[in-house]
Amino acid sequence: MLAYVREGDTVVVHSLDRLGRNLDNLRRIVRDLTGRGVKVQFIKENLIFSGDDAPMSTLLLSVMGAFAEFERSIIRERQREGIELAKRRGAYRGRKRSLSDSQLVELKRRVTAGEKKTVIARELGISRETLYQYLRM
Repeated sequence: MLAYVREGDTVVVHSLDRLGRNLDNLRRIVRDLTGRGVKVQFIKENLIFSGDDAPMSTLLLSVMGAFAEFERSIIRERQREGIELAKRRGAYRGRKRSLSDSQLVELKRRVTAGEKKTVIARELGISRETLYQYLRM
């Protein structure tokens, strides 16, 4: 979207935290878009940036973006804590393996026999990266 958007377009975003990874990234994206003549509208915060923004708009973007970044980091921290507690209880084991033990033996046999990994992965219904992860086991 960032590469495609044209002058006169309006980019509509649900909230500040959905456009950038952090405050610096958010400000850079908004500055880049408005510099190219694109309006940026944030629905949740009811803010619109058009490039000819007053200093107060820039301040609001920075303050609200900082709060959004802070809120996101708190959510991640709570999530990590929750996962750690679940692991201690034995309730969190991660994602279920895609291949059974017999399929894993077959995969390793076929790779050793020299078959193409892409073909093997496609036939087993897994990605090449997943195939490589199984080979590292």
